[in-house]
Amino acid sequence: MRHRYGVGAVLQAAAVVVAAVLMSGCSSGDSAQDKAWQEEYCAKLGAWQHEVRARTANVESAGNAVLYAAKKLDKAGLEHGGTRILDDTVNAIGGDTGAEGRAVAYCDSAGFEGPVDSVG
Repeated sequence: MRHRYGVGAVLQAAAVVVAAVLMSGCSSGDSAQDKAWQEEYCAKLGAWQHEVRARTANVESAGNAVLYAAKKLDKAGLEHGGTRILDDTVNAIGGDTGAEGRAVAYCDSAGFEGPVDSVG
């Protein structure tokens, strides 16, 4: 039995494969967008740390901003070394210094240690 596949069928199959790859969330972590999201997260984490230590009225707003940035990293699969950046961020905002330390270590490993303060 011979199967005949037209150009349309081949193009449709290729489109399905491309869509699956794009939706998989796989990332090499090397793209400019990935680095921009990591830098944004680390800057927002550092801003949140500053607001907490200064005990300002902007703590909640800064916390929401860093959570939003963490959600982008989580969705894109931009964790390092088995970390769960969204979970660590949620827990850090809740007062868990261990989670905050892991979030800071994430920024260090991503090359954006400047905006964040070490936990200690």
